[in-house]
Amino acid sequence: MMDADYQQRPNPSGYDAELRRHNEALRRACNIQFRDHVLDIGCGTGQTTRQAARTAQAGSALGVDISAHAIERARELTRAEELGNATFERADAQDHRFPPERFDLAISRFGTMFFDDPVAAFANTRRALRSTGRLVMMVWQAHERNEWDVAIHQSLDAAEGPIALPSGGPDPFSLADPPVVTEVLEAAGFADVTFIDVHEPVYYGPNVASALDWVRSFTSTSNALKRLDPAAADRALGRLREALAAHTSDDGVWFNSCAWIVTARRH
Repeated sequence: MMDADYQQRPNPSGYDAELRRHNEALRRACNIQFRDHVLDIGCGTGQTTRQAARTAQAGSALGVDISAHAIERARELTRAEELGNATFERADAQDHRFPPERFDLAISRFGTMFFDDPVAAFANTRRALRSTGRLVMMVWQAHERNEWDVAIHQSLDAAEGPIALPSGGPDPFSLADPPVVTEVLEAAGFADVTFIDVHEPVYYGPNVASALDWVRSFTSTSNALKRLDPAAADRALGRLREALAAHTSDDGVWFNSCAWIVTARRH
């Protein structure tokens, strides 16, 4: 399942820009080969799928996402690039009937943290992999290790009390704990689970105004602001603007982040 914040963001290309440093780290870890058949889980508008297809020239890349808008945009971009070996389907990887043992590699860039039943989802992914198949996914480390999330929540929570972290609902940090993730993947039929520590900044825009627009488009930010009265919302936005300004450099607004690249092989 795709990142719940991403599904509501009005500028999907901004998501690719936000993760430009992470994307390169994931590309290296995937080590896609010329004849590989690749499954991209939570592909969004398909940047990682198209990258896989360009490398696997004698293979293929299938991107899946639950957002119809994202899939349509992915198809448009792929047609423009004339990539004949990249295809897209609107599907939930948790229960979609993939062809069995079809893929050499399953990849995901922050697209696996929102499954209702992670064991079932990864077991379904495992069935789609060949006997030598691999899983390579990028997920966030814990909330407190991600400066971007801490700064947003502190800006929204200050003075009005803790409003930005409602109980229940999607959790972008659900796969942050290596022992938990290892247990889930092994229960789903994977082995040799490893974790690569990734410390790369996220990019929020060229200036404070564009960064504020971007952060306000996040589902969590939007929902938190809606729970405030107008005056409190204005104060929260002022604090958020200050936080963004404090992280502005000559090349835009950047926040530190920590992620895992999780790798495993089909057991």
